[in-house]
Amino acid sequence: MTIIRRASAIGAAVTATACAAIALAPAAAAAEPAAQRATAAPKAAAAAKYNGACGGGYSVVNSAQIGTKGTVFLTYNSATGKNCVVTVRTTPGKAVHMTASLGFASSTTTVTDTGYYTTYAGPVYLDARGLCVTWRGEISGEVAGKNGTNCGSLAANRH
Repeated sequence: MTIIRRASAIGAAVTATACAAIALAPAAAAAEPAAQRATAAPKAAAAAKYNGACGGGYSVVNSAQIGTKGTVFLTYNSATGKNCVVTVRTTPGKAVHMTASLGFASSTTTVTDTGYYTTYAGPVYLDARGLCVTWRGEISGEVAGKNGTNCGSLAANRH
């Protein structure tokens, strides 16, 4: 297993706590009465715009809003076969804990940038041509992302 990280011990602990909270969220939602869920007004979230941090040749192929705090973007460069993840705040300001994470769906490799940033975390890169990826972004304890997505056409042929 290869893990590549640029993180502080405090940042890693916060990320682990945030990931645990996500794992528990479905159970909490299931325990909430259906009538309450149905009547709860959806929050209007402002989406952050992709900032081009991954560089030339990268196009946004997926994204996930992190509440109202920002958006995590998954990009891909077809010339190099590399994916890139960057987490962007909706409104830059005082430095807050942020994470951008990208890995293979099989969890053998994860690349993470975590720290206190004013505008964005990342970019992090991974050569994932033909493979599914798992990607996440975190801003001040709120986490969003997707598991095993954006599988390339070669995914069925690689083991």
